[in-house]
Amino acid sequence: KPIFDGERVSYVPHINAYLLPAPDVFVESRSRAISALLPLVFGSMPNDGGFLSDWSPERRAEVIARWPEAAPLFRRLTGSHEYINGVERWCLWLKDASPALVRAVPPVMEAVEAVRDIRLASKRAATRKLAETPTLFAEIRQPEGGNYIAVPKVSSERRRYVPMGFLSATTIASDLIFLVPDATLYHFGVLTSNVHMAWMRAVAGRLKSDYRYSAQIVYNNFPWPDAGEETIAAITATAQAILDARAKYPDSSLADLYDELTMPSDLRRAHQENDRAVMAAYGFPAKMTESECVAALFERYQTLVEAKGGAK
Repeated sequence: KPIFDGERVSYVPHINAYLLPAPDVFVESRSRAISALLPLVFGSMPNDGGFLSDWSPERRAEVIARWPEAAPLFRRLTGSHEYINGVERWCLWLKDASPALVRAVPPVMEAVEAVRDIRLASKRAATRKLAETPTLFAEIRQPEGGNYIAVPKVSSERRRYVPMGFLSATTIASDLIFLVPDATLYHFGVLTSNVHMAWMRAVAGRLKSDYRYSAQIVYNNFPWPDAGEETIAAITATAQAILDARAKYPDSSLADLYDELTMPSDLRRAHQENDRAVMAAYGFPAKMTESECVAALFERYQTLVEAKGGAK
């Protein structure tokens, strides 16, 4: 049977439902990671009508200019759009905030009152219940400290790599970002590699034509390599080189850096070196095609599923 990979045609004995020369295995929703070292979690969901979660830099500055004591009540907030495009957005993060301080700043109190009112007006009982805590996001999953890897839920199909990176826990991730708390450079290197991108392109859903990353399908089913200390050290080094290359262009957003037409050559080389290191971790040859890579990953996935008895 012929299978096409760009201009290359291969003849294989079997093609599965993912149009790959791999076993008939179906990737199904999984609540827990089948082999990942760390869990991928959702960002925090506001359910607030934007009154807590949608503050422009200008509006925040106006409030702080009049009430300087309100500065600690604001945190940077990012979703997929803000993270990839470098858009500055702020939110009121009132978890553990002093009630006296909240009451002392009229615009903040107005926002809290608006959140209560919009939640009370909901047809959903669960949302009306949230009106009892109008100072808080509806669901809070933000790490208390350290850094986390930010994974955009949606990314353009025109990018070879989904832009991921480290953010401080002081930056609030909305529910349009996934988080990998306590992640290391090794985790970042594997996730941003061509191996993981190939898996993502094969199994992820789409929003129009853009990739829609998911925890249950993409991340939780991804078969990680069995890496020893030397391999982890090698990937750690190539992952750091990617961040170093990005840092040379502080005025460029991730959208600028990962556009196939404008991607800097040193950043592309850093990714290629990281790709080779991750391929080596799996024992894959450097010249393996993407379809061959995904087929090999499917075989590993099938082995993992069988070992776990299909548990989800």
